[in-house]
Amino acid sequence: MARHTITLAHATDWPGFRRAARALVQAGVPPQEVQWFTAQGAAQDLFASPAPPGSSVDPLPSPAGGAAPRVPEDFLRLCERLVLHRNPVRFALMYRLLWRLVRERGLRHDPLDADRLQAHHMVRAVARDMHKMHAFVRFRPMTDTEGHTVQVAWFEPDHLITEANAGFFVRRFTQMRWAILTPDASVRWDGTALHTGPGGQRSDAPPPDAGEALWLTYYRHIFNPARLKTDMMRKEMPQRYWHNLPEASLITELARGAHERSARMVQAEATAPRKAIAPLIPSHARASR
Repeated sequence: MARHTITLAHATDWPGFRRAARALVQAGVPPQEVQWFTAQGAAQDLFASPAPPGSSVDPLPSPAGGAAPRVPEDFLRLCERLVLHRNPVRFALMYRLLWRLVRERGLRHDPLDADRLQAHHMVRAVARDMHKMHAFVRFRPMTDTEGHTVQVAWFEPDHLITEANAGFFVRRFTQMRWAILTPDASVRWDGTALHTGPGGQRSDAPPPDAGEALWLTYYRHIFNPARLKTDMMRKEMPQRYWHNLPEASLITELARGAHERSARMVQAEATAPRKAIAPLIPSHARASR
């Protein structure tokens, strides 16, 4: 039974977890005696309260005289990404790995350890989700209360990556005012500073505009049916993202006619170039003239 219940401030509270985990390890508290919650998770979990008799709910246990745990730098980087995974077991997994790293010196050299494999699998899922956010965010303009044009996007990530991923968009769109809304959190760049806020709903984002219609016309004209690979497209652009991508509304239509269009392209007669291209003369031939 868990003797210590730790409630973190929010779902990605890495500093809070790090502080609590350090105190627990120094106090000699094994992983099976710790139960991890976030403030929101504890409020929603019927079994999170009241705390079991004899358990501790912050303040943290006092150290038992042990030295502060020292772990490899790559473990800290791993946890900074692992904490963004939506799986509620992430905190227990991180603490179990920390506990074992301190006591099992060979663990850091065992790539086939079950806990390490699970952690790296979860981190790769977070990395993929961050990459998909880079690729599939679509902005639409709206005017704020001060009359400024703000580009607003709606995105539905698999994991808790919104704030951690904001730096990419700040660097890419530094000169633009923008906001990204997700169910978990929102981030807004005013041209100078980044602001974070609570999650929203899809209806909070602006509807399609004339610029989007122009983009769809362009997308339709550059679509090359001969290069269509449906399986690869679904792998790189999973269908669960399609309902938030303007161009996805054309995919089914364009894919359906791709085979016929490709056949017409193959059967069409070759066209002569408008301007004759002079043959390339080798350098040694030019020198002999």
